[in-house]
Amino acid sequence: MAMQEIIYQEARPQMKPGDVIAFGGKGHFSEIIKFATRSEVSHVGIVLQTKVQDDDTDRFFNQIIESTGANGVAVCRFSDRLTEYEGEMWWLPLRRDLWQEKFDKKEFYNFLFNQAREKKPYDLSQSIKSALDVLDKLPFGLHGPGYNSEDFSKFFCSELVAAGLEIAGMVPSINASEVTPIDLCRWNIFEEDYYLLKGAGWKQISRFNSLATSAWAA
Repeated sequence: MAMQEIIYQEARPQMKPGDVIAFGGKGHFSEIIKFATRSEVSHVGIVLQTKVQDDDTDRFFNQIIESTGANGVAVCRFSDRLTEYEGEMWWLPLRRDLWQEKFDKKEFYNFLFNQAREKKPYDLSQSIKSALDVLDKLPFGLHGPGYNSEDFSKFFCSELVAAGLEIAGMVPSINASEVTPIDLCRWNIFEEDYYLLKGAGWKQISRFNSLATSAWAA
């Protein structure tokens, strides 16, 4: 498993719906998330693709859907997001064999576009609690004060992405509200290599693609 550097023009035609985009931000809240989760990753989004209407060719746009503190759940053109972002951006391609076998595009798009259409707000409280795993699990199957019960009335970033991947069939039943950005990057559902699109080449995603999703079972 290794990080490679790639320019977006080369990555663009290889991207597919469901691929994850990880971010390493430089803002105050991003630094708090990175400190709390002991990682370089502060945020995640997920790739969408839309075909150009009334066009007989195979032209498409790469888009990204994410939940941010500023806008809640929203969709934007990926190239615009890449240009404006200050910090690291990594492309994490889903394993193509799993994607071809399991990925349900219709369910994936329906679920995510519905969240954007309803303009679901950002869930700051659950975002913070997801990063604080102390006392999540207590004896006798009980949970501590930092545990999130799954709730999709609002979304934080990795909750949205995890839910989208679950709905698409890429992962089994999970509690998406307990998934942090670095958790998701460590799920063993990706190709062996991931790619730095922007930012410092020495910053990498620790333990990338190394953990079974069963640890987040619902």
